[in-house]
Amino acid sequence: RDQGQSIHRTMLASIYVGAVAFSAPMAPVRHASAARAAPAMATLAEIKADSGVTAPLGYFDPLSLMTNPAQLEKYSLYKESEIKHGRVAMLAAPGFLIAEKFHPLFGGNVDAPSILAFQQTPLQTIWPIVLLVIGAIEGYSSVSTYKDPSTAAWSIKEDHLAGDLGMFGGAKQAKSNPAGYKALATKEINNGRLAMMAIAGMVVQELVFHVKL
Repeated sequence: RDQGQSIHRTMLASIYVGAVAFSAPMAPVRHASAARAAPAMATLAEIKADSGVTAPLGYFDPLSLMTNPAQLEKYSLYKESEIKHGRVAMLAAPGFLIAEKFHPLFGGNVDAPSILAFQQTPLQTIWPIVLLVIGAIEGYSSVSTYKDPSTAAWSIKEDHLAGDLGMFGGAKQAKSNPAGYKALATKEINNGRLAMMAIAGMVVQELVFHVKL
């Protein structure tokens, strides 16, 4: 029972951090001209031609959110959030599986389903510090992404290229080879979407059955 309560507290804390990290903007965002491969978009036509719009679904907006001007203004935030969640999921999905087969850390004594492994490590006693480290990483990546919160809270910079952390030359490639950059960005987004569904399925399965995959 104690273990179940601990898992519950950890999941609630994770959900809270995620909600804070990806909250909707408090004020509308005015976007610049969409001349780059994956910028903050200003029109529905540009969104329909953006990276990530692929077969078989093509442009997928069953709730017609982008027909609402208020939601249209938030497109850059939605896209940034999707890319970031996809990247985390692409790391989490293989890590979830590998850790159940290969677990040399903490003396190699942690041998449990991945959903329960955290509770069997020393990190269990210092999870607030773990969350602070995650928050620090999130904060660092946000400096180049968001506007000054004192002037426009949770608003993406107009010149920010979605998903670009300034580390791998994405902005340079987007200018020199827009078509090539869009193709690579679409592959990353689609793989991220698959990974998000995969890690969600693995987590649910282990929460229900409490056995390794």
